[in-house]
Amino acid sequence: MITVPNSERLTFTFMTPAHKQQLFDLDQDPEVMKYINGGKVSTWDDIHNRFIPRLQAYANPDKGWGLWMVETLANNEYLGWILVRPTEFFNDEKPTEENNLELGWRFFKKSWGKGYGTEAAMAVMRALQAQNPDVEKFSAMAEIDNNGSINIMKKLGMSYQKTDTYKEVGFDNMEVVYYHTTQSLR
Repeated sequence: MITVPNSERLTFTFMTPAHKQQLFDLDQDPEVMKYINGGKVSTWDDIHNRFIPRLQAYANPDKGWGLWMVETLANNEYLGWILVRPTEFFNDEKPTEENNLELGWRFFKKSWGKGYGTEAAMAVMRALQAQNPDVEKFSAMAEIDNNGSINIMKKLGMSYQKTDTYKEVGFDNMEVVYYHTTQSLR
């Protein structure tokens, strides 16, 4: 199983369906959900019948694919999570690229603007690249107006690739920007 070592301020745990309360709690703030689905909070039905089955479809602890719960080292405060899965995993139009991993993140509003998202994503990227030599690059996407996520991508060393319509099963076709790494983190 891949592990993510603690960063300067954060600790990481591989999430499973047993973490359903944490998944639910994070999705209760309309501002957190603004760029996911327009601000609609998740219901327990959403968590049980959509989110957990999707997580189980791509989760692979041996490869580090799944959600990594992020907590503070100082007091184990749950801040959010980092997503890792093969790029285009749920897109029927393209084959899954296991050497190109998609990163995503979702954090409680109280943790925004403190560098936690960048620190957590960087720690996950480094751990996965160090423990899985097949990883060639990391990608991320965000809605065009999601400046917070776009700033994280830039801080991770990702470069803009394109603006396109996001076509994942179960999501409205929204316009997103795509970024990916262009050099090794080693």
